[in-house]
Amino acid sequence: MKPDKILVPLDGSQMAEAAIAPALEMAQAGSALILMRAAESRILPGTDVIDAQIQVVREAEEYLAGVKAKLEKTGAKGIETHVWYGPAAPAIVEAAKLQKVDVIVMSTHGRSGLGRIIFGSVAESVLRGTRVPIFLVRPTGAPVEPPAGQGEARPAEKAHPTTRMEAPR
Repeated sequence: MKPDKILVPLDGSQMAEAAIAPALEMAQAGSALILMRAAESRILPGTDVIDAQIQVVREAEEYLAGVKAKLEKTGAKGIETHVWYGPAAPAIVEAAKLQKVDVIVMSTHGRSGLGRIIFGSVAESVLRGTRVPIFLVRPTGAPVEPPAGQGEARPAEKAHPTTRMEAPR
């Protein structure tokens, strides 16, 4: 798969940035690597809503500019940056649609159980919200757990022994 437009959602964490290397490996000459970040302010009572929104967008722009500069120093080309205001999953889905990307490359925390219930899964929400292919990256150190309550899987044994058929003489 050699996509022309690759969307890489970032949240400012090293875990999210783990998706950059695989995205660069997928890219071909002339591909656009679109780094995006969703920004959403948490408004405290008595604070200026507009100032808070401007501040989180500015921080996101500065962060993406820094990531872009680091990548360009390594020779990467065709990097775009975009900040979307709003929750992460809807922002990623809308960015993918508007930019007409070929693939979304993103990392996942791999939460399960209570952590997933409390924090939700951005990756799963994006998967349910788009038909664009998604390449998920599990960063080193992310928890790996066997599927719970699913039983044990093993190769199936052949139901019938293989018989050798000979052509009639």
